Amino acid sequence: MDRLRFRSLASGSSGNCYFIGTASYGILIDAGVGVRATRKFLKGMGLDFHHIQGVFITHDHIDHIKAVGTIGEKHHVPIYATKAVHEGINKSYCVTQKLSSSQRFIDINQKIKVGEFVIQAFPVLHDASDSVGYSVEYRGKTFTFATDLGYISDVVAEHLVKSDYLVLEANYDEDMLANGPYPSHLQQRIKSRTGHLCNVQTAEFLANYYTDRWKYVFLCHLSKANNLPELAYTTIAEQLKSQMIDFENTMEIIPLERMSPSALYIFD
Repeated sequence: MDRLRFRSLASGSSGNCYFIGTASYGILIDAGVGVRATRKFLKGMGLDFHHIQGVFITHDHIDHIKAVGTIGEKHHVPIYATKAVHEGINKSYCVTQKLSSSQRFIDINQKIKVGEFVIQAFPVLHDASDSVGYSVEYRGKTFTFATDLGYISDVVAEHLVKSDYLVLEANYDEDMLANGPYPSHLQQRIKSRTGHLCNVQTAEFLANYYTDRWKYVFLCHLSKANNLPELAYTTIAEQLKSQMIDFENTMEIIPLERMSPSALYIFD
């Protein structure tokens, strides 16, 4: 009953929201999907907003904060974010219900205890007011979220290597981006150190830092225009195999759906 559970509601430029918890309560990472869809998603797991003990925001772009005002103020769920991210949320035109009573301010590297979960923010580079990833510890297991980042710093790598489960960005394929519909300036933004990770960057990290501690790697924030789930998976699998890593017997690599819920994963 108390086993660790994970489920993605959506993972892409149209919206991002992830649940991590148990059968009876949990937290959300980001709130970039509409309130009705989020509530339906929770009810599919036998939960509602009063079972959510906190929402942890990675950064203030619309696809990560769309529903945060209503969830925080109407449903009285604490909203955790750095000071800069909170300021960005309340300046955002898409957040019509501004945060006040639900605001909870966190600092980088500060550990926050929510039930049996210990959540720690770490810095990532992205072109937002402020951007963080999160490591979530539960009963000796660690689940780390690293999305919307242009490169994997030593700090990010340290958190990922010490984890059992990863949600890691694989946003675009380099050839698809170069030959796709995006104008040059947008391509440059995406490829910059404050942009997004491509499939090759993610593949090289997983191969160079591989540890058999990793049980699941969930690939997140895949671009609709510049990536394909099978392409992201194949790029990573081929990189791992090229370095003689027998990952297929130790971990699963799962591209997350952009606009629909994933399966519910229950871990031992």
